[in-house]
Order: sequence, then structure tokens, then C-alpha cells
Amino acid sequence: MIDFIHISKSYPNGDIVLDDIDFSVSPGDFVIITGKSGAGKTTIGRLLLRDLVPNKGRIVVDGEDLNKIKPQNIPLLRRKIGFAFQDFRIIPDKTVGENIVVALEVAGYDSKKIPTKVKHILDLVGLSGKEDLFPGQLSGGELQRASIARSIAGDPPILFADEPTGNLDKDTSVEIFDLLQKINSDGTTVIMATHDVTLIGLNIGRHIHLEKGKIVKEEDFTESKKDSKRKDKNDEKEDTNEDKKIA
Repeated sequence: MIDFIHISKSYPNGDIVLDDIDFSVSPGDFVIITGKSGAGKTTIGRLLLRDLVPNKGRIVVDGEDLNKIKPQNIPLLRRKIGFAFQDFRIIPDKTVGENIVVALEVAGYDSKKIPTKVKHILDLVGLSGKEDLFPGQLSGGELQRASIARSIAGDPPILFADEPTGNLDKDTSVEIFDLLQKINSDGTTVIMATHDVTLIGLNIGRHIHLEKGKIVKEEDFTESKKDSKRKDKNDEKEDTNEDKKIA
């Protein structure tokens, strides 16, 4: 569980980035946070990583108050949270496979199991067979897939994707969004920050919209999705019963 409790964040120049925001994310959620540049989306991710601290309020992750977390425990917190960046943050002089290996080594993964794990991750993100390519040999969509691959290498229960489709064309953006949904369906809690409102209609979870650091809109598509599934199942049952009557 992630709780942002009345969080406010401002910078020394007086700019207010987040203004009394309050929301929770349950395990397995898929949450899209939208808003224009400067609305506070990236700041939420940095607060979650404890890269920043709020001026007011509390952030609680898995029962731990990040205001009270000990410095030596911050690396452990960050192992729980994969972070996919808009600018990819891929090591340029290492291959795709080597980038993932580095992430696994940092996470303390068993060295004997790393080759198998790398293959599994590459298959998951759609980069199978490209482990020996360098970042400069990849397209924008492939670079984002590689960034996501590295962010989930250590099996974090939470993934924060910061503008993962910001530099991509529409079709590639949908592909990356589908990948994030796939990762979510495997049990990872996904929080996606984006200014691309066209993706909201594809969402299977929740939508939080920010304006000038405030939450101005919240929607939950989870129940409508469940209702749709129930309707489909009921329709299937009715069709089966009709077939039996005819027989």
C-alpha cells in the first residue's frame, strides 16, 4: 500500500509543486497520473523514491513512514520501486543485456540465475534477440522497452513510469502502454505519469489528474471493467443455456 497523506512540496524559490494532495494506491493497482508539464507528476515519483522530502504531510510505503526512514534503509526502499525514465537512463556503452545484468547485480540477484533472468525479461518486454545491441542501435520504442526492462529486473512490487511515451509516436505509445498493462497483470503495481490524455481511455485502473499541484479529478475504471467481465460471463451462460434448450 502507498499512501500520500496531505502532501505539499515547494522549492526554495517559492514555487509550489504539490499542494495538499491526498491519495492511496493498493497492491496491484494501475494508476495513471496526468497533467501538464510542471503539474507535479515527476515530483510524486521522486518523493516516492525518497529522492525528495515533502514540506508537509506523510508518505507511507508498506507501512513505513518515509519521513522517519533511516538513511541506510533508503536503498532497500528503492529496491521495491522500479523507475522508468522518459530519457531512458540506459548506460550507453553497455549492451541491452549488460544493462539488465547491472540492474540485477545491484539488486543482489544470484549470479548463476542471471542469464536465465535476462532472457525472461527480454522476452517479457519484446526485446528477445536484441540483448547484444547497444542503445545507439535501438529505436525510441526499443529504448523505452529496455528502460522498463532494467527497471523491473529486480522484481520490484512497484513500477513508476515517468512519461514513458513522451517521445514516441502514437502506435509505439500504445505498444508501451500495453506492455505496462501486461506487467501490471503479472502482479506489479504500476503508476504511470503522463501528459498524454489519449491513453486514459485505454486504462484498466485509475486516473488522477493534476493541475498546478492539486488533484482536480479522480476516476476509477476498475469497477466498470469488473462489471463488463461479469456481463460477458452472464452472456456466455445465457448463450450456453439457449444452446441446451435448442439441443
